[in-house]
Amino acid sequence: MAMIVEQAPRQGKSTDKVENVIEAREIYKSFGAFQVVKGVSLEVKAGEVFGLLGPNGAGKTTLISVLTGILTPDKGSATMCGFDLVKDARKVKDVISLVPQDLTIYQELSALENLKFFARMYHLAGKLAKERIDEVLEIARLTDVAKKKAGTYSGGMKRRLNLAIGLLNHPRLLFLDEPTVGVDPQSRNHIFECIRMLVRERNMSVFYTTHYMEEAQTLCHRVAIYDHGQIIALGTPQELIQKIGATRLTFSIEALPEDVLEQVRELATVQQADYSEQILTVAAPAPYQAARDVIGVLQQRDVPVTDMQTQEVNLETVFLSLTGKALRE
Repeated sequence: MAMIVEQAPRQGKSTDKVENVIEAREIYKSFGAFQVVKGVSLEVKAGEVFGLLGPNGAGKTTLISVLTGILTPDKGSATMCGFDLVKDARKVKDVISLVPQDLTIYQELSALENLKFFARMYHLAGKLAKERIDEVLEIARLTDVAKKKAGTYSGGMKRRLNLAIGLLNHPRLLFLDEPTVGVDPQSRNHIFECIRMLVRERNMSVFYTTHYMEEAQTLCHRVAIYDHGQIIALGTPQELIQKIGATRLTFSIEALPEDVLEQVRELATVQQADYSEQILTVAAPAPYQAARDVIGVLQQRDVPVTDMQTQEVNLETVFLSLTGKALRE
């Protein structure tokens, strides 16, 4: 892995002492009559990988576009690394970088030529530009193919070049919008390794959007579940899982009277219970005790059970429970 080149001092506030690299308050954004971002408030801590987890079309890219200054919010305020998103727009650009979902590379240019072009965009020149380019090529594992045209690269290699471009300015805060779409497992794992290294060695903060549950659960310190332009839950992956119980029990029941369902919900060992399409679903932190108690109620009320199964809860289950739809819909 490349050694990290020291960044030239920036003018203005020191971002190293900023506790929250993002502080957003009541952000709204509409396109015509259609409201895409609806009163979003959030904080992202220094050195944190913060995941925004939501289905395609939830408004994740629009929110990122607002937070990076590409779009102006209709209402609300935000600071990035201590700088006001609107009033200090130029300073914000110095401390953040966005790696968009759409590739920003020039297919007819080599990786080296792409990086030289974007280095100039960042006003990097001479020895510093060469050091940065060599560094990000090594981080992206593209050094040996740096002179090949980007158009000849695999999907995963293009994504890694996209990431390398975003690292040229040594951002304090890196926005990654669906960075693993269409990549092979090897490249995906390498992108994860890069993110962990950047957080560990640079104390970089990463704002990571994805609709892949397993990515958020593996990579992120905290996750916001986002749907229809709103954050509907926020916490560590484990905290979100515990909200609906670490385990779900399902009971196949042909007919369940409403008063029996209420009796199940009142059990001390049951965190949540719902009945739909002849399935009683119970969330419980202690599944064995809950199963015993639920079966006891059903037997007492003469409600026959034809099948029972257990399922470990993950973020996909949490999302389904909170929104009523699968993550990838």
